[in-house]
Amino acid sequence: MFQENEGKEFAELGVKPWLIKQLATLGIKAPTPIQKGCISKILEGHDCIGAAKTGSGKTFAFALPILQRLAEDPFGIFALILTPTHELAYQIADQFQILGQPLKLRVCIVTGGSDQLEESLKLAKRPHIVVAMPGRLADHITGCDTFSLRKIKYLVLDEADRLFSESFEEDLKTIFSVLSPNRQNLLFSATITDDVKESKLLPLNKDQLLTWSESDGQVTVSTLDQRYVVCPAYARDVYLVQTLRKYREGKPSSHVIVFTDTKKECQILSMMLNAIGMDNVCLHGFMRQRERVAALTQFRSNLKCTLIATNVAARGLDIPTVDLVVNHKLPLEAKEYIHRVGRTARAGRSGLAISLITPYDILRLGEIEERINTKLTEYKIDDEEAVKVFTTVSVTRREQEAQLDNEEFELRKRNYRHKRWILAGVDPDEMEHGLEEMRRKRIKAAKKAKLAKIKEIQAQIKDEGAKQNESDRLQQSEIEDIDKTIKDGLKRVNKTLMKKDDRFKNVIGKINKIKRKAENIKQKTGAEKTSKKKKKVVK
Repeated sequence: MFQENEGKEFAELGVKPWLIKQLATLGIKAPTPIQKGCISKILEGHDCIGAAKTGSGKTFAFALPILQRLAEDPFGIFALILTPTHELAYQIADQFQILGQPLKLRVCIVTGGSDQLEESLKLAKRPHIVVAMPGRLADHITGCDTFSLRKIKYLVLDEADRLFSESFEEDLKTIFSVLSPNRQNLLFSATITDDVKESKLLPLNKDQLLTWSESDGQVTVSTLDQRYVVCPAYARDVYLVQTLRKYREGKPSSHVIVFTDTKKECQILSMMLNAIGMDNVCLHGFMRQRERVAALTQFRSNLKCTLIATNVAARGLDIPTVDLVVNHKLPLEAKEYIHRVGRTARAGRSGLAISLITPYDILRLGEIEERINTKLTEYKIDDEEAVKVFTTVSVTRREQEAQLDNEEFELRKRNYRHKRWILAGVDPDEMEHGLEEMRRKRIKAAKKAKLAKIKEIQAQIKDEGAKQNESDRLQQSEIEDIDKTIKDGLKRVNKTLMKKDDRFKNVIGKINKIKRKAENIKQKTGAEKTSKKKKKVVK
């Protein structure tokens, strides 16, 4: 039975009773900090930039005021919500549908992966809410005129920092060019950068702008236990297996998400773990929409307890029962680490995040720890047990790599690009050439930035005389081979940082010891195989 005083805090923010009742059916009785900070101002007509930890209720912070205003003047298309991933789009749409049931809310999802004509027909019926990925919506805008966004009252960018990245820029320009100028802009994410706040792509109403962020300075929740496992670079898969096995001993049916860096690596890891009896499903951008939906359905319903994913699952995905997040490889940017580990310890629950690191990751780990204002502690793995499974895991991985059809992976990627370009009316061959040129420039710029970072850190950890000699040597060597210079520079920096950090002073000795044991087992296994062959020959 709904009690009037249960929604008192929401009522004080201006939320109407019918919405408070809907919240009560979901077990939500009081607003979270970001909801307290943003809802009333959005209702008053302010633009909003909201930054809060993952799992803090950001979606309802914009969904509640949008639905309340829609109820007062219902028409379509009333609000447009943009998001960077398929999974997040479907999740946001579900939350709008649940809250908006009394309005008989019509929500249209536009993400690609489904029939474009079917999407066009749904848009033509003027749904109240459109939840879209920028690329597919831009295709509809340039390819048909069956709908209009000229009257929308709200534009929401969820995971705004990701949407303002270079990969979405042209699509956003296309979308923003057809929107009503008389609208509210609402930008939300766990990590809001200066690029978002000062973007020329989407000027905000400075006279009526709320910028809200949490005041505790902590960007990951206090209920999240953050750990690391040190392993040799060549044995990362082995230590992933042992980490999962150790955790499963105590929690055999817990939901676990494993993040890695590329689509191909994601697929191979999933195949390898399945081959050694560790059931899982994978999720990455080269999977078809029905495959992605099926994978998430199996994971949510506990048919499969482990999900292997790229960063496509790092943003906004809300599966409250996830107890463990594992970083198979550390992300390149600290903000991506924040989003990844935010898949656990949501809405006040506890959770564990474990990152596999090698001696080459100490610098990156330090950057992450500085950003989150937290030092990771060790999650101990028995090296003796890890060495025992080294051969099995390594051989299984090589077998799965041989099975994977690399050509199919590349073909899917190429076909997707060409389809987008043809729909936009441009020559795919010319675009391919331009894309390759852009890729080369981006790589060159990234290498220069990395080299500058190495120089800066080396300048901080060396005395003045050595610093000058090192700088001269780097300038000469970078001309000769920038890749080798970066590799050598990172190796020296990481080695120095290990010596300065008590947690990692003995890492090199440990790694060498593991290597010797692994080599001994490899030799022993080889000798046993040779012996068996000789016996067969004798018989």
